[in-house]
Amino acid sequence: MNPWREVPTLAGRHVTLRPMVREDRAGLLDAFAGLRHLFHTTVPSDASIDAWMDRIDNDVAAGRGLPFTVLDSEGRIAGATRFLRMSKGHRRVEIGGTLYAPRVQRTGLNTEAKFMLLRHAFEVLEVNCVQIRTDFLNVASRRAIERLGARLDGVLRGHLILNGHHRDSVVYSILAHEWPGVRRNIELLMARYEGAPA
Repeated sequence: MNPWREVPTLAGRHVTLRPMVREDRAGLLDAFAGLRHLFHTTVPSDASIDAWMDRIDNDVAAGRGLPFTVLDSEGRIAGATRFLRMSKGHRRVEIGGTLYAPRVQRTGLNTEAKFMLLRHAFEVLEVNCVQIRTDFLNVASRRAIERLGARLDGVLRGHLILNGHHRDSVVYSILAHEWPGVRRNIELLMARYEGAPA
């Protein structure tokens, strides 16, 4: 198995990340249904999800992405996330394209999902750097990223136009030498969710 080209299945207590397949279409649309109000990211609809999946497939074929369907602790589709902007030569990946159903937001699911992705990136892919980006105006996302222990690299002003919104993208990163400390921090965060609903 080439870990830079094949999507693994990553299983935890609150969440399982498995390879995204076309048969997930209906479940993903159900998970995304409560996200239509978001202006700072692209939320696939029935009309756009096939093109969205085509772009993801193209990234996989080019070695730039590994997409996951997110399952909650009951095995229901709860969203999607992926490695993107992958560069084996530069030993770097980005975690992004993350969309969760409202029912699993602010639970242990996201923290554990990020932990498993970061662990895979640093301990299997052996990257030097993991980036995470979000909209400057998405304060909840920024707080969640900072809580993990990622450090602010900067703001890409006027970076994207999404749904007519001119987005400033905030870029965070974690470097390989920082991973042991970040790992311990996230393990402590996850311990707070023990016994909590996922």
